Amino acid sequence: MQYRRILLKLSGEALAGVDGYGINAEMLERFAEEVKEARDMGAEIALVIGGGNIFRGVSDAAKNMDRVQADYMGMLATVINSIAFQDALERLGVYTRLQTAIKMEQMAEPFIRRRAIRHLEKGRVVIFGAGTGNPYFTTDTAASLRAIEIEADVIVKGTRVDGVYDSDPETNPGAEFFPKISYLDVIRKNLRVMDMTAITLCRENTLPIVVMNMNEKGNLSRLIRGEHVGSLVHA
Repeated sequence: MQYRRILLKLSGEALAGVDGYGINAEMLERFAEEVKEARDMGAEIALVIGGGNIFRGVSDAAKNMDRVQADYMGMLATVINSIAFQDALERLGVYTRLQTAIKMEQMAEPFIRRRAIRHLEKGRVVIFGAGTGNPYFTTDTAASLRAIEIEADVIVKGTRVDGVYDSDPETNPGAEFFPKISYLDVIRKNLRVMDMTAITLCRENTLPIVVMNMNEKGNLSRLIRGEHVGSLVHA
């Protein structure tokens, strides 16, 4: 396998599917099957899931709220998504562990780096919830931080498009596709791959990012086998 240990970052909106909000059962099951297939190949997989399908701290709904309070609500939204994904995986027979940056022992383990790595070594899928546990940091940054901490080989950013473009390909048919691009070019061109804090963390730790279409069945497994899928962001 080209990548043995990966961190998969999914947006909350991806779980909403065509519904636009909440959790779409069909999308949840499809993504869980993709993760199971990759795990069955022998890959060690960790997940970070956003919460934008339930609550986004910078949305119109939160514009009159205290930013810190709104961000904490967003963290709880990521935990809701994480529990749903954990349930979907376990219904497929996949052993999982949910670790959160905010203590909530009745539902999840607190994040402990060595324990997370041990779970991965035992073949369990580890889901990281509640972001970094701090306001003003996105789940993109949480994904970068956790990937570095567990010594992942790559971050896989699952999206609705085939990789990195210079503009939104869903609204601009002429958008330019980048099969490979450097961290610096992502920053210079202000491309919306991940937020700048996340990109900077990956650059400083030479952690590659693959941006790919998670809606295309089998993409995750093909990537792990070494096939060229999506776009690679590298040094």
